[in-house]
Amino acid sequence: MNVDKNTTEGFKSNRSLKLSKMTSGKPEIFVSIQGEGVSAGTPCIFIRLALCNLSCSWCDTKYTWDWKSYEYNDEVMTLDVNEIKSIVDRFNLKHVVITGGEPLLQQESLLPLITLLSKDGYSTEIETNGTITPIPPLFRMINQWNISPKLRNSGNTHDKNNNLKTLSNYCSHSNAYLKFVIVEQQDVAEAMKIADSTGFSNDRVILMPEGTNRMDLMNRSKWINEKCALHGLRFSSRLHILLWQGVRGK
Repeated sequence: MNVDKNTTEGFKSNRSLKLSKMTSGKPEIFVSIQGEGVSAGTPCIFIRLALCNLSCSWCDTKYTWDWKSYEYNDEVMTLDVNEIKSIVDRFNLKHVVITGGEPLLQQESLLPLITLLSKDGYSTEIETNGTITPIPPLFRMINQWNISPKLRNSGNTHDKNNNLKTLSNYCSHSNAYLKFVIVEQQDVAEAMKIADSTGFSNDRVILMPEGTNRMDLMNRSKWINEKCALHGLRFSSRLHILLWQGVRGK
């Protein structure tokens, strides 16, 4: 099967989305608490989209994009937005988080789903790496943007100036936050420099320790918390790691 796995080029329908597929064969749509950021602890319906335009070395959802390690046909499925909305409606919640992968690779197809959800009273968050500018109607309709710019610790190579320009576009949304994955002490200065360059005030900047196990999270949390208190930044743990050690669908 020949597919363009990292872009939406060739998608003929603007009402279908590529989703991550669970080992059960069902789409990765599930209820849990938000584990990160300003909404941490909030019960949510998660919709995990497939495909990403980056390749972070510490990514814990590589099954959405790493086709050297995972089989595309085993991990990805396509659903019409009406099918997705039907699944979401079965849960007794009105808070939806669109995650990935990188959701904005499919934003033209995502817009009809967000429109349906908004009309039915759902509150929506999108988790994005901040390398893609959202189309205006989607930008306005999303209630909260969780933007995670990648620092050097991610191992990605990218156009720094273009990334800063794209990140600046998010600043005008009153409920947009930058969330940085922190590994080493020097990452804090890099994160603060990016935030300053893009117009985000310190109270809209979140530092989060990298870690896929409790020990790494706790060790990094101690000094990251101190940095946040010193500079007036927000601190976020990763509740899903602390509670479930990163089990898929939790």
